[in-house]
Amino acid sequence: MIEPGCNRLVVDGELIELDGLRYTPAGLARIALKIRHASTQQEAGAQRQVQCEIPALALGTAAQQASSLQLGQRVKAEGFLAQRSLRSTQLVMHIDNITLE
Repeated sequence: MIEPGCNRLVVDGELIELDGLRYTPAGLARIALKIRHASTQQEAGAQRQVQCEIPALALGTAAQQASSLQLGQRVKAEGFLAQRSLRSTQLVMHIDNITLE
C-alpha cells in the first residue's frame, strides 16, 4: 500500500526468490529478491482477491537484513518503486527495510 502523502510502499508476503549477496563496484552490498503478496482488497464496493509477485532490490543495510532470510518466510518490506534501469520501464521495489512478519 502507498501511504497518502508519503510516497512510501509497504508490502507483506512470502519470500519466493533470494539471490546471493553481491557487492557493487563501489563496495555496497546488493541483493535481488521477489515477494509474493496475497490479500483481499475493497474495490468498487466489492471484495477482490489480489495476488502478485513483486521483484525487489535491497542495497546496503537492507541487503544485509535480506541476506539472512530464508525462502518461504513471511516478510514486511518498506521502500519505493523505481524503474529497473534507464533502458527498462519495468518497476522494481527498492527496499529500505525488510523484517520478518
